[in-house]
Amino acid sequence: MQYRRFGQTNLPFSAFSLGTMRYLSSEENAHHTVQRAVELGINHLETARAYGNSEHYLGAALKAGLPLTRDRLYITSKISPTPHADSFDRALDQSLQTLGVDYLDSLAIHGLNTEEHLAWITAANGCMRAAQQAVADGRVRHIGFSTHAPLNLILQAIATDQFEFVCLHYNLFFQRNAAAVALAHTKDMGIFIISPADKGGMLFTPPDRLVELCHPFSPLELNYRFLLSDRRITTLSLGAATPGELDWPLTVADRDEPLTGEELAVLDRLQTHQMQALGTERCSQCYECLPCPETINIPEILRLRNLAIAYDMTTFGEYRYRMLENAGHWFPGRRGDRCTDCGDCLPRCPETLDIPALLRDTHQRLSGSPRRRLWQ
Repeated sequence: MQYRRFGQTNLPFSAFSLGTMRYLSSEENAHHTVQRAVELGINHLETARAYGNSEHYLGAALKAGLPLTRDRLYITSKISPTPHADSFDRALDQSLQTLGVDYLDSLAIHGLNTEEHLAWITAANGCMRAAQQAVADGRVRHIGFSTHAPLNLILQAIATDQFEFVCLHYNLFFQRNAAAVALAHTKDMGIFIISPADKGGMLFTPPDRLVELCHPFSPLELNYRFLLSDRRITTLSLGAATPGELDWPLTVADRDEPLTGEELAVLDRLQTHQMQALGTERCSQCYECLPCPETINIPEILRLRNLAIAYDMTTFGEYRYRMLENAGHWFPGRRGDRCTDCGDCLPRCPETLDIPALLRDTHQRLSGSPRRRLWQ
């Protein structure tokens, strides 16, 4: 296991962190999962009030005892933003009580996803007032935020200079947030990558075509190497559901050297294949098509289409596409079948894509029964 400085917090985090959203089958399973993670060198445990019994199970594991003492074990919990300081302060005290700890090493505003949330952060009596008071009285050591927001809002949140770290999506198959990673790095913020295996493409169970294109590496290995080789990034979330799910990913935990020539050649192969497979229907993810009058999430829908056609990542595309209109601000925008053929996006597309036709095609490929977020 490699350890990296978590930005200005100066906390030495393991290159992988244990995310505790998926270990919820039982308290016993959670305890064994945490125990195994710490045995394998993970020193950062991440939970949230919104993750069902996650805080309760983690608190029980801490009480039962782990291989690391509390001063060498770093705990992050996340609390949703609120418009008023009092409600946020109460939620923080409840988290501390549930976890059975006197302080959190780091506290993240959970899901800073909308302009309204950003307004609450900057308001005089908003939730940041409570968070900052918690730092002053010792209940919290460091404050950051987690986000599923559009890039421009993430950049605005980073630019407030109120945060010491950020938890965000960024991986081999979703590089839209590269500018946020760069800005956070210039401000010496810790950078925590959310769910690079699952939200990064369901890479524990990759399609055969993607496996062939990534050979001699596995898609998950290549994605982890893409991230671990980037020294700006501190830690990657590993949301194991069982102790056994920790073993293989952590075999690459010490491989943080620059990408090799062979790895770079495979990345180039992936890009070339996508361009050839999609031809003139490839979306370059410039986001110039937004805003859409019908609030359709055009770039994300066409990204999922890119992945489905080029790499046969259809199961992942279905998983994400069916969350549209079903996960609120966590995955905003409407489905492709909401297009009214208004043509507003067409003159703004540098590839001159027939966006309405591609939206309908994606809907036909990927639509199905809606699914809610795991912890809802």
